[in-house]
This record gives sequence, C-alpha cells and structure tokens, in this order.
Amino acid sequence: MKTNPVRLEIFKSLFHAIAEEMGATLKRTAFSPNIKERRDYSCAIFDHHGDMLAQGDHMPVHLGSMPLSVKAAIENRNIGPGDIVILNDPYKGGTHLPDITLVSGVFSRKKLIFYVACRAHHSDVGGMSPGSMPLAEEIYQEGLRIPPIKLMSGGKLNTDVWDLILSNVRTPQEREGDLAAMLGANRTGERRLMEVVEKYGWNEVSRYVTEILNYSERMTRHAISVIPDGTYEAEDFLDNDGITDKPIAIRVRIQIKGDQAVIDFSRSDPQVQGSVNAVYAITASVVFYVFRTLVSLLIPSNAGGMRPLQIIAPEGTIVNARPPAAVCGGNVETSQRIVDVLYKCLAAAMPGRIPAASQGTMNNFTFGGVDPRTQKAVAYYETVSGGMGARPTMDGLSGVHTHMTNSMNTPVEALEHAYPVRMLRYSLRPESGGQGKCRGGDGVIRELRFLTKAQITVLSDRRKFPPYGLNGGEPGQRGMNVLIRKDGRREELPSKFSTAVEAGDILSIQSPGGGGWGRK
Repeated sequence: MKTNPVRLEIFKSLFHAIAEEMGATLKRTAFSPNIKERRDYSCAIFDHHGDMLAQGDHMPVHLGSMPLSVKAAIENRNIGPGDIVILNDPYKGGTHLPDITLVSGVFSRKKLIFYVACRAHHSDVGGMSPGSMPLAEEIYQEGLRIPPIKLMSGGKLNTDVWDLILSNVRTPQEREGDLAAMLGANRTGERRLMEVVEKYGWNEVSRYVTEILNYSERMTRHAISVIPDGTYEAEDFLDNDGITDKPIAIRVRIQIKGDQAVIDFSRSDPQVQGSVNAVYAITASVVFYVFRTLVSLLIPSNAGGMRPLQIIAPEGTIVNARPPAAVCGGNVETSQRIVDVLYKCLAAAMPGRIPAASQGTMNNFTFGGVDPRTQKAVAYYETVSGGMGARPTMDGLSGVHTHMTNSMNTPVEALEHAYPVRMLRYSLRPESGGQGKCRGGDGVIRELRFLTKAQITVLSDRRKFPPYGLNGGEPGQRGMNVLIRKDGRREELPSKFSTAVEAGDILSIQSPGGGGWGRK
C-alpha cells in the first residue's frame, strides 16, 4: 500500500507532540529548580520492540542513549500493564547516576503496543559529595546505582524501592517530588498514545510507526551519500580526568561509503582513573546527534536514523568504559569532546558546512550544605552556558548551551530563593569568542557568593585546550575557574576540583568562547 505523505506528517507530528507533552507535564510538576527551571529532562516514545519512535526537543545526550535503557528494562524485567521500571545504571543503558529513567509499557486489550520513557537529572543521588558529581575513581563513590527494577507493579507503588531510594539521598523531599513528576509524565504519554490508537485504529497506527522509522532512515542515508566517499581522521583532547593532569585523547576515523558510515574510535585512549569515562550509550548518543544535524530536513529523531551508522568503540577505552570505572563526567564533558572530534573529522570532508568548535564543556557546578534559613540540607546542580562556534555563514551565538546539552539557565531569582547564595555577576564574557570571517560566540561569567559553609565541585574542561577554529578562524578563549576567599585571596583552580567554602567566599566560573570560522 502506498504511503500517504499527509498521513505520514500527521503521525510524525502526533508522536512528537506526545513526547513534548510528557516533558511539559514533568516540568510543571517537578520540585527541583534543576528540572522545572533548567529543564534537565527528556521524554521519548518507543515501539513495541523498544526502538525509539519519537522524542521531545529535550536533551540530546539523554535521548540518543535512552534506547539502551529501554532495551535493558525490557531484557531484565517482564513489563506488564501498570508496571514502571526504574534504572540509572550507566552500564545498562544509562548515562550517569543522577540521570534516572522510568520505562513503562502501553497496552491495548492487554497487548503491548508502545513503550514510553522519561529521564531526568536529579540534583542528588547520594555518593561522596553533594550533587553526586564527585571527583570519583570508581562508580561506587558516585551515588546510588539502580539496576532495572520495578518501581510500580500492576499500578501499585513498590514502597520498598521508593523508601530505599529516598533513604540514600541528601534531599529526599525534593527527590520524591521529582520522581512523582516523572511518574506523571509517563502516564501522560500512555494516555495520549491510547487516544491516538482509539481514533485511528491499531492497524493504521502500526503501519505509520514503520513508515516513520523508514523515512528517517532514508533521509539519513541521503545526507550521508552527499559526503564524498573516503576515510577521514581527527583527534582532540580532554584537559585531564581530575585525578591526574594528563591530557586524554579521543581519536576517530570515519569511513564514508555510499549511504553508510563507519565511525571507529579504536585509537582513543584507554579508560582513565577519574570520572570522565564515557559508557557506550553516551558515544552512540553523540554519533546519532552529529549525523542527525547533517540532515537538512526536519525529520523525526528515531531509531531509523541509526540504521546507516556502524560504531566501533572498543571496551576499556575512554568512549566505552568497563565497570567499575567512574563515569559521572563522561556524560557531560566527554560527550562534548566527542562532538568536537566528530565535527573536526567531518570538516575535512565537508569544509563548507561544519561549524567551528563550541565551548566544548558543560561547566558542571554542584554544591551542598545546610541552609541557615531552614536548617535543612540542600544540594544543587547546574551547567553554565558558553560560546557557540562560528558557522560558515554566521557568527556563533553567545551565552548558550550547545550540542549535547539543551538545558536553560537557572534564573537568578529562583536560585537565590531556593539556595543560600547570592549572584554577584551574570554577564557575557567580552571578546572570548575566536576571531574570523565569522566570529565565535562569547562565553559567560557566572559569579556567586555563598551564604553558608558548603562543599562545591566543578567538572569542566577547555581550560587547557581552547575550542578550535576552522578554515583559518582563531580558537575561542579557554575557560577559567576562580575562587575568591572572603579575606580577598584569589585562587585560580583547575578544570576539575572539589573544595570546601565558607560563608562569604565567591566562585567565578568563566566559560569558554566558541572558535572562529574563516580568515578575517
């Protein structure tokens, strides 16, 4: 039967809208500023095989990796009506421990027809430091590790699992509210999918599920076929792993043949002692993201887009770590560097289409302590925006989140209301973008004073190796982390550090600018 293009567009939009509504439910009902303000969450719909069908316009690093969490949930648990599986294990499709995923099935007359899933970054899941993004050397130090287990069975909450999770975090009330919001998001997805099936009938819906996946595959293959056949190579470096000061190389070789691509990371460095190791789900997510951006048409981001891609990422390397390696920074920092090295590689094949490097870090900042106003524990997490790399025909944007993060900032008012800090400066960082025919975007300066004792941790990068320019454009400025003690002492700190602060101390995070494009 011939595909009706109008019908195809209708179903594409329906499935995307459902994933978006799931995200809206989660945002509106969450407790933490990290989810309701920064929107550090993602929602997606999967077919009955567990292949991703549609996703909201949320976090690329979540969405490309979430399919492996759904597969792990399916393989490890029998998911029936009213069941919801919870997991965060990076070695079973997760990203890092703060990212908790809920997976549930959608049933019609007891027949499984879809899965829905949501993932949200929780600002504390235990571990050796508040915020659960420590300078760890093994995953056991990073927080509570949850394999695929049932949070709900037959519509009934498993209170043993619920209590176990809340007993292992520093902010149980906030975690409880965020988990409840995630349950609501999945229920929203289930209801809306059932409405679609009731309106159009399962035969029609299932037919267009297949057609949508095939459509994304065709468009991705077309985008790859435009790239000249050949083998292209590139490398880039992380500053260090936070434990030693040794740079870490990520190397890639991309082979293009017709409408297929082989992406080979075999020459990348071995996994490291610190927490910047990436699990395979992260690497697959980045490859999916980069090749998705090569498709000029607005197509669904789904499993069809992965079919033309073969990823080679040997176990035991920085891009496919083995347990019990620490991984919390792999999700946020190494993912950004994999983007940079993939684009640098593709720039050799498509010099007129690839942008210069963006800031290449998420500037992860966590702190925790006791709020003197309430005498309750607080734990906070945020990422800090920076400069976008210049594009072949346009300047890069300033002060934005780029590539694998799609979050927003925490508004100053929300931050100061919820936490014992005062924002002293929040501005663009002048002239930090690289010069060129098109100029890189500027980074930002985010400077705050602590009003109580706290333990702070920063996981950042591009403090040693600046974001590269392309085609003669200059690199962007490197970032800086500066701690100003209340007695006036000024300490420039490395990419990754953890330290105690006193009331009155000031932290200044100055994020990198983007690289320039073309000679000025």
